[in-house]
Amino acid sequence: MQSGQGYVGWALLSALFAGITAVLGKKGVETVPSHLAVAIRTCFVLVFAVAMTVGLHQTNLAQVSRRAWTYLALSGVATGASWLCYYRALQLGPVSQVAPIDKLSFVLALIFGVLFLKERPPSNVLFGASLIVVGVLITLRK
Repeated sequence: MQSGQGYVGWALLSALFAGITAVLGKKGVETVPSHLAVAIRTCFVLVFAVAMTVGLHQTNLAQVSRRAWTYLALSGVATGASWLCYYRALQLGPVSQVAPIDKLSFVLALIFGVLFLKERPPSNVLFGASLIVVGVLITLRK
């Protein structure tokens, strides 16, 4: 696993695709039950992920430890639950309100990182997290 500053570009691309996902997902659940929409979406995610894995020659399953399998499986369950809830929220509400609430995941990930990974975020990160909370509250204000 590589470390360093190379993560920023990937994180920005992730944010870009997540933003696109919100709009496409909202259109996708207009006439489809939210859970079915997640199942359909997941099929495409699986095909795309397998194609990328094979294309990048990252197919050695023997190198994946039992511990990694466990964490990845639990992460998959959490991802599935997140997607099911997100798509249901998109079906019921506007993207402009659902997406900001969903971004509270940053704040929660920060808290979980402190509690479970013993990370120590610097003060600017904590300040940014507080701004996200305030921003979400502002977007939800009627």
